[in-house]
Amino acid sequence: MYRGVRRPDHRPRRTHAIIRIVTDSVASLPARLAEQLGIEVVSLWVNDGESHMRDIDIDLDAFYRRLADMAHLPTSSQPSVDSLVEAFTRGVADGSAVIGVFISEKMSGTAQAARLAADMVRESIPEAVIEIVDARSNSMQEGFVAVAAAKAALAGESLEGCLSAARDTIARSRYLFTPASLEYLRRGGRIGSASALLGQLLQIRPILTVENGETATFAKVRTQARALSDMASTFAADVSAYGFSDAVVHYIADRAPAEEFARDTIAAIAGREVEVVPVSPVIGLHVGPAVGLVYVTQNPLRP
Repeated sequence: MYRGVRRPDHRPRRTHAIIRIVTDSVASLPARLAEQLGIEVVSLWVNDGESHMRDIDIDLDAFYRRLADMAHLPTSSQPSVDSLVEAFTRGVADGSAVIGVFISEKMSGTAQAARLAADMVRESIPEAVIEIVDARSNSMQEGFVAVAAAKAALAGESLEGCLSAARDTIARSRYLFTPASLEYLRRGGRIGSASALLGQLLQIRPILTVENGETATFAKVRTQARALSDMASTFAADVSAYGFSDAVVHYIADRAPAEEFARDTIAAIAGREVEVVPVSPVIGLHVGPAVGLVYVTQNPLRP
């Protein structure tokens, strides 16, 4: 039996036989892993002008082929409050507690919608226990937070222990990615046209990361090959200093460069094969073809 945590007024919460994890599709969790760990995934949406689809239902290859020819980038939207209410209601129906892990609040209103949904569920089920965690990132940096909470729950941790495992993972993870072109960042308004043109002329490739819940520039290098090399060097230095726990190589649109990067470079540093995972279209439509690396260390990378 799990030990409950205490409410602010110090009245003990009842214990929970099961702690369930809910996350959003931007976490880019492989379906197999989500099913194995019992994580429910609530989808964001993509609107390309012709259709409005859940991003978990999108044929990625077809989507990126069309994206390259679109005059205007598709738009994305967060899950509806109703879909979050439904997920939370399912989660607490048998007296279980729910932990919701969601994309950074600085990137999306999903976590805010989840808090509203949690309040609505508590109105109809006063004893419902629902905790919301801002993962402070997206893609598998968010996914690893949900995975940590789910593994802690399966190991018999209390609600407090599962929340601690999730938040600890945020401090032990890093996300590095490099776009093959600056065109999608320009089209999405992330960088100006002059900066994009200069970057293309000089073959500048940014290495991007996520810090404090926002996308930031980690470094600027010449050529994508150098970007991948520097990403691998950063990974190796972090593993040497902080230990290694887990990693995935991400890709947007083109899988082949990611597979080569994972097989020929990252696996040797990790000491094992590293899974290659596509990024949610909600992220991919803003970045375009790219290769990324998400990893978790044994000890904290940041406070």
